Amino acid sequence: MPAGECLFCAIGTGEQPGHVVLSDDVAVAFLDTRPVFKGHVLVAPRTHVETLTDLPAPLTGPFFGRVQSVAAAVEQGLEAGGTFVAMNNRISQSVPHLHVHVVPRNPKDGLRGFFWPRTRYDEPAEAESYALRIRKALGPDP
Repeated sequence: MPAGECLFCAIGTGEQPGHVVLSDDVAVAFLDTRPVFKGHVLVAPRTHVETLTDLPAPLTGPFFGRVQSVAAAVEQGLEAGGTFVAMNNRISQSVPHLHVHVVPRNPKDGLRGFFWPRTRYDEPAEAESYALRIRKALGPDP
């Protein structure tokens, strides 16, 4: 699928704007525009695949290594108590490109079960400040 037809591919190539926190040959990670909590990151494989079962086996380990790094960076960079890491396959997948949600969590933050209330950043500068904190926590070579 050409990048112009997939929002996440277009963010990965820079054709669409996004607050990118990680970008390499394996994955691109960027802030969700409708986060559960501010700092909610989506990690997507660089290669366009629709679901987990479509991800080539040789990319599985490297991709989930990036998810693991982003989860650690969200906790460290945002001083979160933990993270909620989740993925949908087809059902509830608003963009048909595999992506893993990494949501910052804290005790008594109000998230219950699979009810995901959404919020918005007040302005692009606020979103970028969250992305910067996560990028810094990832270090120079995530």
